[in-house]
Amino acid sequence: MRTSHPKTISEKILSMKSGQDARAGDIVEAEVDHVMVNDVTGPLAFQEFEALGCEPVRDKIVLIPDHFVPNKDVASAQQAKEMREFAKRWNIRNYFEVGRGGVCHQVMLDHGFAYPGALVVGADSHTCTYGGVNAFSTGVGSSEAAAVFATGRLWFKVPESIRILLKGKPSKYVGGKDLVLKIISDIGVDGATYKTLEFGGTGVAALCVSDRLSVSNMAIEAGGKAGIFPCDAATVAYMKTVRKEGFKATFADGEAVYERTLEYDLSELESMIALPHLPSNGKPASEVDVEIDQAYLGSCTNGRIEDLRIAAEVMRGRKVHPNVRMIVVPASVKVFEQALDEGLVAEFSRAGAFVSGPTCGACLGGHMGILAPGERCVSSTNRNFIGRMGHRDSKVYLAGPAVVAASAVAGRIAVPQDLEG
Repeated sequence: MRTSHPKTISEKILSMKSGQDARAGDIVEAEVDHVMVNDVTGPLAFQEFEALGCEPVRDKIVLIPDHFVPNKDVASAQQAKEMREFAKRWNIRNYFEVGRGGVCHQVMLDHGFAYPGALVVGADSHTCTYGGVNAFSTGVGSSEAAAVFATGRLWFKVPESIRILLKGKPSKYVGGKDLVLKIISDIGVDGATYKTLEFGGTGVAALCVSDRLSVSNMAIEAGGKAGIFPCDAATVAYMKTVRKEGFKATFADGEAVYERTLEYDLSELESMIALPHLPSNGKPASEVDVEIDQAYLGSCTNGRIEDLRIAAEVMRGRKVHPNVRMIVVPASVKVFEQALDEGLVAEFSRAGAFVSGPTCGACLGGHMGILAPGERCVSSTNRNFIGRMGHRDSKVYLAGPAVVAASAVAGRIAVPQDLEG
């Protein structure tokens, strides 16, 4: 029998949830805290689950229609209907109807389904978002989600971890999106394949929880299995607003073994932008001078209230450029209501932006902001693959909320400093 060893955060959470001394490379079967599916991935999961002929583990299941809602056509209406009917048939309490939820990952956070020490899976690749609050969370297929529906458990290969040490404090208008675009530009879209990006160092404290969620969200864009931050005072303060109890901070051991270690000084970080057609095509936004047709602010990456506040600050007293359309999509009902209460929706509207209720919308080329051939969009979303937001000849530039807002005003890729003077 082997003895316990110093563990990374991933190894520690998977050890706790499996009851085994989990080490990188091991295969373990672990107890899952929550499993989430959306309107795209849910119907197949329902079909696979029904074939098993058993009762679901109801309290662990979360159903969130978000990709094509409000429904854009008959096919998407059918998908949403199947989700609604499954929830009703099996009495699934955690079902979030249109108008009561929003983008799945933000809803999972708003309602406390993700928390420090939790093991969460979702039939959506950006489920890794919840690592921003010290959870081990990762995307799975619909058939795997169905297995969790039935048993509450799932097998995992314990990933190796890449340690990313942060120091310093970012300058104004520079945040988590800029950090993750810089990291992906350095290591590439396959630089962390099936590995965890585990963040640490004194610089973590300089990133708000929203920034950490943005970073963890895009771990998958480097091939990562997860992206995890430690739990600190900021995490605990955030969790107290969404979940009063039932979470346990999980830390890496001092002698834990990492595949490698990378270091970043946040004080040296610039506003970044990823050029088409990969998130790894990152460079300082100040070096890019491209006219745009659309600016998109929203998504599970940067649709939180903090992102809307930053964009509104940049745009205050200014107008969206005559040649640009700006679309603002709060990530959840909670965020939308906060934006209303704080006057942000009115500010965006006065500036000439279109503000909608929460939905994934154009992020995945769904609806409400699809690009025509040859059009360019600067977007706070997480992917800029060919055809991601519309026609295959359109182009998407990924950026944080400050650059999206500044570009909407300038009519071209810009940083907030370009609007001064």
